[in-house]
Amino acid sequence: MGILVCPRRLLWAGLIVCLTAMLVPAAPARAQEEYSSRARHAILIDARTGRVLFEKEADVPVPPASMSKLMTMITVFEALKAGTLSLDQQFTVSVDAWRRGGAVSGGSTMYAEVKSSIRLEDLIKGAVVQSANDACIVMAEAIAGNEDAFSQRMTARARELGAVNATFRNATGLPDPEHRMSVRDLSVLARHIITRFPEHYSYYSLPAFTWNNITQQNRNPLLKDYPGADGMKTGYTREAGYGLVGSAERDGRRLIMVIAGLKSINERRQEAQSLLDWGFRQFRSVDVYAKGDRVGQARVWGGTQRSVPLLAAAGVRVALTAQEQEVAEVKLAYNGPLMAPVEAGMEVGKVRFIVDGITVADVPVVTASPVEAEPSMWSRALDSVFIMIFGS
Repeated sequence: MGILVCPRRLLWAGLIVCLTAMLVPAAPARAQEEYSSRARHAILIDARTGRVLFEKEADVPVPPASMSKLMTMITVFEALKAGTLSLDQQFTVSVDAWRRGGAVSGGSTMYAEVKSSIRLEDLIKGAVVQSANDACIVMAEAIAGNEDAFSQRMTARARELGAVNATFRNATGLPDPEHRMSVRDLSVLARHIITRFPEHYSYYSLPAFTWNNITQQNRNPLLKDYPGADGMKTGYTREAGYGLVGSAERDGRRLIMVIAGLKSINERRQEAQSLLDWGFRQFRSVDVYAKGDRVGQARVWGGTQRSVPLLAAAGVRVALTAQEQEVAEVKLAYNGPLMAPVEAGMEVGKVRFIVDGITVADVPVVTASPVEAEPSMWSRALDSVFIMIFGS
């Protein structure tokens, strides 16, 4: 892997200098292989950029079943971030939450006892790991007063986030003819959780949760045997079929996939793994820089040398699709010009790897050698004049 240093432009913003370089692919980009999904609806996106890698009937509103609990949790996580809720708060299980969301209804439940008090964090674990309907109703009542108001709030907020086909009629995903989302909507919400709430995303990888002396396993089949998988949510009703929002990370690249309308648990598991496998095959790891590689040079003010080489303080490896290899850029940003004396190994900036305007990797840059201060006052004065006139 090599870098062709091509200073196409030199930008000054205060004292920040950016040098743009072009990435030279190690080999010709390969064509993307075709994929055919068994799911009635499917989408696969890159979590970092939001780029869609595959889609099938992705904008059709369908019953999302328990996958719609992603929005329930976003509402809770946003309240936590805003400080209006805390993980240690206790909430009471209402009769309605116990009857409609508990064992009485026959749906997914954490077996919360009626009129008992439960910490919010335990309710979150129940909803995420056990897909507990009773936990979701308790949280909805605590936040909005009742489930109807909570559902309206979810609908408005989901559409603000870009889930434009989402309409919620409850906090659980239980069947309702107007409760609908597209798989694209679900991918938007999943990406929002991953990127905006990393401190809470770890709930989705919990293998099991115990409440009321009853242990239930996480129903996400990817967590058991798919390398790099760490979320997110299954769904099933007779009308919806089997669905899954899944996410996995390999070589620093995270994918999010949503499938809906599968015929069985086994078909859902196989299709989820197949779609993720296909997605990861579209990327190839590229070594942009090794530790100690020269990435450019910096102007030095008032030194015995006018510039000093800059080195990568660590290696940079990124995973790219064939299309991204064509548009990727490397930018060096440093505080400059540097003022002598300059020590060797001094961190002075970063080299950034950019795709579609998004920084996907960066590494500090350090000076390769020392530069002594120029003893001549006249040389330093001349440097100052050049900087004032030319900026570098």
